[in-house]
This record gives sequence, structure tokens and C-alpha cells, in this order.
Amino acid sequence: MFVIFVAPLFSPAATQMIAATLNIPHVELAVVSQQSLDQLAPSLAQRLVGHWRIDDITDVTQLEAAVRALGSRHGAIARCFGAYEQAQLPLALVRERLGIAGLPSHAAHQFRDKARMKDVLRAAGVPVARHALITSALDARHFVAQVGYPIVVKPPAGAGARSTERVRDDAELESMLARFAPSAADPMLGEEFLQGTEHSLETVSIGGRAVWHSLTRYTPTPLEVLENPWIQWTVLLPREVDDAQYDDIRAVGDEALTALGMTTGVSHCEWFRRTDGTLAISEIAARPPGANMTTMMSRANDMDFVGAWVRLMVHGTFTPPERRYAVGAAYLRGQGEGRVAHIHGLETIQHELGHLICDVRLPYQGQTPTGSYEGEGFIILRHPETAVVEQALVRIVSTIRVQLA
Repeated sequence: MFVIFVAPLFSPAATQMIAATLNIPHVELAVVSQQSLDQLAPSLAQRLVGHWRIDDITDVTQLEAAVRALGSRHGAIARCFGAYEQAQLPLALVRERLGIAGLPSHAAHQFRDKARMKDVLRAAGVPVARHALITSALDARHFVAQVGYPIVVKPPAGAGARSTERVRDDAELESMLARFAPSAADPMLGEEFLQGTEHSLETVSIGGRAVWHSLTRYTPTPLEVLENPWIQWTVLLPREVDDAQYDDIRAVGDEALTALGMTTGVSHCEWFRRTDGTLAISEIAARPPGANMTTMMSRANDMDFVGAWVRLMVHGTFTPPERRYAVGAAYLRGQGEGRVAHIHGLETIQHELGHLICDVRLPYQGQTPTGSYEGEGFIILRHPETAVVEQALVRIVSTIRVQLA
């Protein structure tokens, strides 16, 4: 069985996915990437049957040429997939042109274009934030007149909270319009600002039917984390994902995936629980989540979730695991300016919570800040009781301080 994996770079996540695919029996793997093969670990590179480097994996013409070339060398292509958000629509278009099974392009487009996504969800009766595609200053002012401040603006094809801004008043609106100059060719997506707690819902689907799910809660919200580079934040994955308190989001999540045309794969849905108890979908991606959430799901269920995902993509099978633990991740972010100079409070946390820690990547002296919302390091915890993990996360982010100088 010949399959192709597509990734821009040989990042740690992509490398893990390549290794997991290579470990599936009777699978021959080729890779399309923007990096040369000598950037991949030799232990993996020598096990590939093929590799094709292109300049841009989101360019459909380049991607199609690479996939066709690999197919001509190695035979019929059974699967062609990847986890990179921006490549989902190009991958779907190439699969359709070459007759390869996978998520169709109309569904990929609906997942990728966040304005279209919300139109589809609203038409299906799924609760979403009020939104508008902003192509001019007039559009933006009209939208504010409808929903009031604050609003959120983002690219229609954004990923997660990246490039997302909160606009609080007329002055910030005019500043945003001057910087981005939205147009019909380069629009922005405007949304009402949802207040409440922000969560995610991860779903495994086979043939359009949800067969397993996981849940998380972000504290604080990703937008607040982006607005405040010093804030250390947490993600909590509760053990009780089947509790009645989540019945509404499980039902709404299923309705949303059906409306968007999900087939087989893993989806990552970001949603809000408003202060009045109602919920609203923020956005959904037809890919596994980032920010170490696949690791968290692996630890919560004593499994290799990345391995399970690639088997799902290759063979269309998934064995629902048993939830055994609550898991949480604390993201450590530098405060000040410069490079990492000191990590305060680490010894205290190691002494108090070392027995809960299952994964860790600590900042190191001299490290240049990543500039990412994931920060300079993380600590992942697990325990059978959700409350224990929740309290430990608060202790970590209130005790550890990464000093920049």
C-alpha cells in the first residue's frame, strides 16, 4: 500500500507523524515537503520509498506535480494526507484530480474558509458567533453598528487564534483598517466578541459518523494569551468527557461536522460556553489539534494518539480507547525582554508536583523567546482526578516565572 504524507517542514510534530506512518505494517511511504530530505532524521529518511521537495505545499500546481511524479515512480496512491492546516484544501483538490480517497474539496473549503464555515453552520441551526466578511471600511463600521464593541477580526483562512485581534472602540477600529486595508481581494472576518470560557472538542469520525471525542478547557482564552505575551496559560483535559454537562456540545459538534461534510479523520473544534450557559462554535479544523493536545490525549488514554490518527487516515479504522486520567498542560512564557536568564520556582514545583509530571520541555538559559503563544516550554501533568490536575496547573503558572534579560 503506497501512501504520501505532506508537510511543509520536518517539525517535531511532522517527524512524529512520519515515524508513526512508517510503523504501519505493509505501508510504503513517500513524503512531499519544502525541506530537503537531509533535514529529516536519517533513521526515518532511509525508510522512505520516495521524497519530493517543492517550494510551497499550499500551491496546488506544485503539489499535484509532486504527487503525480511520486505516483509514476511508486505505483497507485492509496492515500495522500497531512496535518498542516493551510494544506487541507490543496490536498483535497489534488486527491480529487488524481482519484485518491479522502475529504472532498467542497468540505475542505468549508472547513478552511471561516466566513463560509459560519454561514454553513448558521444555516444548519448550529449556534455560532455573529459574523461578517469585511471587504471595506464601510463593512467594518456597519458590522460594529450591528453587534457593538468589542469585535474580533481575523483572516478568513486563519488557523487557531493566530493573526486575531480584539477591537474595542472606534480608535482601534480605524487603526486596524489603516493597517490591514481590507478589500474584496484581501478581506477580514469580523466576529462578535464572545464572553465566557473557551474550550475545544476533538472528534474522530469514520464515514461521516462521530465515533469518539475528547474535550479541553483553555485558561485564559487564546486571544487573551496573544494579547498578553507574558501570560502563562493552561489547557485542562478532564477525565469526565462523557458527563451530562457536555451533552450539548457533543450534540452540536456532531451537527456541525455533518453540516460541513466531515468524512473520515480527526477534527478540532473551538467553542465557547457563554456566561449565560449557552454555547457557540468559534471555528472547526479538519485536522488534529496543536499545542501538545495530541500528547495530552495520548496520556489521558494510555495510547499513542498520533499513531491512531495515521492508522485512521491510512486504513480508516479507530479503536475507541478508555479514558483513564485527567491531563493538563501549563505553558511557560518569558516575562521581560531579551533571552531566558532564569527560571524561578522550578525546584518548588518539582518537589510538590513531580509525581504528577509526565511530559516536560523546560526553557533554558540563553534561549530566544519563540514569539509563539505556546511559549518557551511546557509541563504536562496527569492524575485520575480532574480536580487534582486543575489545582496543580494553577500552582505551576502562579509559581514558575521565566525571566528574560
